[in-house]
Amino acid sequence: MEFLKQVAEITSPKAALELLYSMVEETPNIQNAIAFATELHKEQKRRSGEPYIVHPLLVACIVAYFGGDEVMVCAALLHDVVEDTDATLEDIKCNYGEDIASLVDGLTKIVAIRAEELPASHSNEKLVVAALSFRKMLITSVKDVRVLVVKLCDRLHNMLTLGALPPNKQRRISEETLVVYSPIAHRLGISSLKNELEDRSFYYIFPQEYRKIEEYFLSHKQTIQLKLNAFIQKVRKSLVQEGVPESEFSIASRIKRHYSIYLKMQRKGISIDEVLDLLAIRVIVKNPLDCYKVLGILHLKFKPIMSRFKDYIALPKENGYQTIHSTLFDDSAIFEVQIRTEDMHKSAEYGIAAHWKYKTGGNSGPSLDWLNKLQFQNNSIEEFYELVKNDLYREDIVVFSPDGDNYSLPIGAVVLDFAYAVHTDIGNRAKEAYVNNQKSSLLTTLKSGDIVKIIMAKDTILRCSWIDAVKTSRAKSQIKMNCATRIKEIERKSAINIIATIFGKSAEEIEDYITKNDLEDTIYRATTDIGFLKDIKNRIKNFYKQNAGFLEQIKIRILKLKELRFDNLVIETNHTINQAVFDYCCHPKFGDSIIAFKSGSKAFVHHKLCERAYLEIQKGVKMLYVDWLEDKLQTYKLIVALENQKGVLANFLSFLAKHDINVLGVELGSQKSTYATHCELRFESSITEIKELKNLLGNNYKIIEVHALKDAYAD
Repeated sequence: MEFLKQVAEITSPKAALELLYSMVEETPNIQNAIAFATELHKEQKRRSGEPYIVHPLLVACIVAYFGGDEVMVCAALLHDVVEDTDATLEDIKCNYGEDIASLVDGLTKIVAIRAEELPASHSNEKLVVAALSFRKMLITSVKDVRVLVVKLCDRLHNMLTLGALPPNKQRRISEETLVVYSPIAHRLGISSLKNELEDRSFYYIFPQEYRKIEEYFLSHKQTIQLKLNAFIQKVRKSLVQEGVPESEFSIASRIKRHYSIYLKMQRKGISIDEVLDLLAIRVIVKNPLDCYKVLGILHLKFKPIMSRFKDYIALPKENGYQTIHSTLFDDSAIFEVQIRTEDMHKSAEYGIAAHWKYKTGGNSGPSLDWLNKLQFQNNSIEEFYELVKNDLYREDIVVFSPDGDNYSLPIGAVVLDFAYAVHTDIGNRAKEAYVNNQKSSLLTTLKSGDIVKIIMAKDTILRCSWIDAVKTSRAKSQIKMNCATRIKEIERKSAINIIATIFGKSAEEIEDYITKNDLEDTIYRATTDIGFLKDIKNRIKNFYKQNAGFLEQIKIRILKLKELRFDNLVIETNHTINQAVFDYCCHPKFGDSIIAFKSGSKAFVHHKLCERAYLEIQKGVKMLYVDWLEDKLQTYKLIVALENQKGVLANFLSFLAKHDINVLGVELGSQKSTYATHCELRFESSITEIKELKNLLGNNYKIIEVHALKDAYAD
């Protein structure tokens, strides 16, 4: 932002005054406030050596830039006099009136709270806890939202001049800014201020990471600009061709902010080259209806990624943000496109300050219900966190126990993740949960600030199908371990039931044989290894031959297992089976572990971890050996970016064929692309794991999207 660059370079009172007078009218109140503050701060200097008065003058400039009125500008000029000089609040009230005195009072309280509440950066106490406490006191101590805006402007100037402080203070103030001030700017909808606070904090907290991102942009500056310019020209041409006059819209380019890039790289474990919305343009139109017209034109002209489409005009964010977001393919690049009106743009950049700066109708702006409610709350930690839970972090969340202990979890974490984060035994035995005093599912996605209470059962509750639903490695590994134990138990019991069914014996008789012949540790293999099952069957058959009468020997002759095929299933049995069906209680997908029960001449197939099936297995019911047919293929849809060069598609298809991938259909994107084209395929593969497929293809080609079209057992 050019204005902030100008502010950062000013070190003299004269230059600061010139900038301020270029932005505000020289009213008697402002002139008096300048003179009063100059006199009181005349002996003080900043750490950088410049006269202290430069700071309040430049804070007043920033306040004016964000549309602050005379009262706010005066409060900015006087915001440190009560705290740092002999002046009293009564002096302010007498000279400048109740309104200005009230803002200065609020700003003074914030300074006092900060000094008392926030620990040093090296403190063992979690910064986030102190910051939350600070924020609670900050917000409840003020009666006017303008205090927050002035304080944010004060903090922004502090960040602009942070270079004069020692490294430990730079880091401490930056941490505080990132945890406390930038979320408040977000709540007030002032994105331009929020972005500056985040990026400048990031610079001091993670200097090496910041430098890497900066170096990337410097080394790719020309390429990035060429791509953006070319895309803007295509968009402009498309809009004009479809009847949108050039005077009715404007287009600006945007590159994702450093801190946002860092967060996305950390969350997704990707490099900067893989950040999809790195490059973006913003189309600004006259009215909301034009936003949708532009959207329609661009979606017809360019291929959109619909999973990344967001309509914040129809459904504005809580802070008042309104814009349509869409991500489009063009050549070898992917661009985010933002579409908004001029009023929406002003509101997005300046938030609540837009109402002072532009005095336009626009949208309703950010909701201040959260601020109003905080004025009347008690000291309940639950109520406070419930109101501000979305403000702490963008990519990570902090969740609390009823006792106030905090736990860091990844974004998207569910209640069961929290339970395992507290203690393994709590996760294993969790049966119910209350989130912010409301009864909730253990798969409820958590948000920052949620208060979670776990109700436990007496024994471990198995949730093997939930492995993909939880996000933390601790929860995943513990569930996996529990499931491995359960699976071994199921396989052991199922193996006995299968063998008992083959011989027409009771499960107890077969189990007795298994125990006496030391097969307890290996018998589980009979449910998945047909060779092992046949070997065990023959051993038991020989045992019965030696100990059976004439009638028993007749039965033994019909023990030969036959292979029966039903669609994508294979059953090995010596019984007559006419049909294999999937039972209603569980829905195994191709490749899942399965078991089968015999009922008359039908085989009922279940997921191996089906709870209903587990109860039946314990009863020793008749069971059959079942497995998937190895040649059954899963159908997938793939979108891949290919270089637009001769032979590339042929090479790609050869690569697929080499890995036994059967292509069913191919659809190519625009062949007018300069650098690349997207290619959409449908194919069959024996690979059943999406992750394995992504690794295979992603190591050689740029994969945009890949997903299974249907379950293998579906019609």
